[in-house]
Amino acid sequence: MFIAMNRFQVNPGREADFERIWAERDTFLDQVPGFVQFALLRGEAEGEYVSHSTWEDREAFTAWTESEAFRKGHAQGSMAGVLAGPPVVSLYQATLRQDAGGPILKP
Repeated sequence: MFIAMNRFQVNPGREADFERIWAERDTFLDQVPGFVQFALLRGEAEGEYVSHSTWEDREAFTAWTESEAFRKGHAQGSMAGVLAGPPVVSLYQATLRQDAGGPILKP
């Protein structure tokens, strides 16, 4: 399992705009091999958001970032004036995993 996270800082008062832009865009993720799940998370700090995507492996994530689906998904909805700065990317490789009702596994 591979996880990609982007941390966003949204300008005060623009939170609804940020969430609307994400909700209205077509992500094309359902067409991407190796995609598992996406969530947009709102933090406790004012204006803090994180996009969280889970992939079967790093290769699937990398292939998506080089795909037409990635280009089309990121060409929608301007964030000008909504974000306080560029997102901060963090990438993670799972070293242990546990599903509901199951044991801890080493992937």
